[in-house]
Amino acid sequence: MSSFARFTGRTALVTGAGSGLGRAVALAFAAEGARVAVAGRRAAALDETVALIEAAGGTARAFTADVARAEDMRLLVRDTVTAFGGLDVAVNNAGVFLGGHSAADFPLEDWQTLLDINVTGVLHALQAEIAHMRGHGGGAIVNIGSNLGAHVRVPGLFGYQVSKAAVSAVTRAAALDHIADGIRINAVSPGAAESTMSLLPGETEAEREVRMKEQSPLGRISSAAEVAAAVLYLASDAAGSAVGTDLVIDGGVSA
Repeated sequence: MSSFARFTGRTALVTGAGSGLGRAVALAFAAEGARVAVAGRRAAALDETVALIEAAGGTARAFTADVARAEDMRLLVRDTVTAFGGLDVAVNNAGVFLGGHSAADFPLEDWQTLLDINVTGVLHALQAEIAHMRGHGGGAIVNIGSNLGAHVRVPGLFGYQVSKAAVSAVTRAAALDHIADGIRINAVSPGAAESTMSLLPGETEAEREVRMKEQSPLGRISSAAEVAAAVLYLASDAAGSAVGTDLVIDGGVSA
């Protein structure tokens, strides 16, 4: 466990924690003293995240849940509180990436999937988390958006960009609604980062590295640790006046 333990004695819930940025965020919270509820649809992947946290001396439990189901989110919060005695921080990271089509040709099935998971899934999570937090002294919530959508747009990613722009809007509107409840709601919007989501179809990590030297002013992708650090900052007491912030971590792509 890190000597820099901002979250000792606190419970953090992370959705989509079975891989990628969600796993990195869960590990980072545990390293700073939090008890971590890791949630997602694939039990085996969640168990791997828990094992990594426990091997590093942290505390975690895995809970299978689908953000597209409101009842799953209610049960997830209930089970987290039962397991750890409370809920202080939530990170709504679960999401899917579907692209390759223009607005005119976007498949309605893909559109519905993006809305169900990336937008309505965030709402389901928020509602369950807020229902607990506003009756128990407040808390901090961080939604994971994207630089694609509200901050920068590229052709061929219509549905994904709309869904992530909605996460930005949901974050800001909910933040204003619930700051009086003692709940701070913010977002982190990564660009291309250290996860499989940032790989183009058939692209290797080495090929992505070459591509990002051209596409990013920074000349590289963001590390998972850099994105996790932004999430932990917004969830920490140091960000006490950050309300409705959408913190972009993309190496200057949207600057």
